[in-house]
Amino acid sequence: MTGKKKILIITQKVDINDDLLGFFHRWIEEFAKHFERVIVICLQKGEYDLPQNVKVLSLGKEQGRSRLKYLFNFYKYVFQERKNYDAVFVHMNPIYIVLGGIFWKIWRKKVLLWYIHPKADKFLKPAIFLVDKIFTASPYSFPLKSKKLEITGHGIDLTFFKRYEEIKKIPNSLLFVGRISPVKNLHILIDAVNILHQSGADFVLNILGDKDERFPDYFEKIKKDSTSLEKLGKIKFLGKISNKEMPKIYNQSEVLINLTPSGSFDKAILEAMACECLVLVANKSFEGILPKGFIFKENNINELVNKINFSLKLSEEDKNPYGLKFRDYVYKNHNLNKFIKNIINCL
Repeated sequence: MTGKKKILIITQKVDINDDLLGFFHRWIEEFAKHFERVIVICLQKGEYDLPQNVKVLSLGKEQGRSRLKYLFNFYKYVFQERKNYDAVFVHMNPIYIVLGGIFWKIWRKKVLLWYIHPKADKFLKPAIFLVDKIFTASPYSFPLKSKKLEITGHGIDLTFFKRYEEIKKIPNSLLFVGRISPVKNLHILIDAVNILHQSGADFVLNILGDKDERFPDYFEKIKKDSTSLEKLGKIKFLGKISNKEMPKIYNQSEVLINLTPSGSFDKAILEAMACECLVLVANKSFEGILPKGFIFKENNINELVNKINFSLKLSEEDKNPYGLKFRDYVYKNHNLNKFIKNIINCL
């Protein structure tokens, strides 16, 4: 048990069924093992099943409240619970540090921030002055320089993301996971699988993720470029799926393909690796982690085609050792239990 026995966690959403943020439910569960009291302030809450020492307070987005009401609720909770927490952990939203940081400093609460994104939020710079420590997954996943930065790896629950032998692989199955937006570069993958189809390759590409409402034209382009292969059943749009269903998806898939640029360190890659799934990535953060055969140059369609062909043609005898090595890497560097302990050690 840490010397800091009570913690306030601030996050965007607490919902075990959410496709993007459902994973954070397990982070809260892990925090609850190490603190006698955990208070969570979230912008929005849905379904959750957390230990008795966890209290969830919502700013009210699920009820359609205004930003003014969110702000009122934020300060109400921060002040009314101030004797019930010794430290503050903010997940991905520097604005909350800007709003509450002065008070936490006055009250001598230690303030920690988790941030993983290649671009700096407009509140990130002022937040840096108010935090005691910043945590991120890799040397490439934080956009600014700071002496307060700590590289901890990601937090992957390896009791949940693992190989389930009873789940059979779909032969020659490719998987894309992520919101359909330009930064995910799905159009490059669509071009690549069209080339694969023309060469006579046998495959099915499952696209898992909802469209990004900010980029409706991009989604329409993806659907248009996929029309012929979708009719043939070689591309399937599965929509968004709860994070708690993801181990089954990874276990069914031969190869996860991730095209996000360097700096993002997408946790979907690590979740797939934990499930002993093969992965192909364009992210330079994985150089030295993955063999060269599983890394392709950003925006290079022909190289991606070659890498897909390589991965699909591997024998079962070759695939299995890769899967075990991938899981071992996640176990050593991104284990949720170790990750939370690294954060606690900074308190």
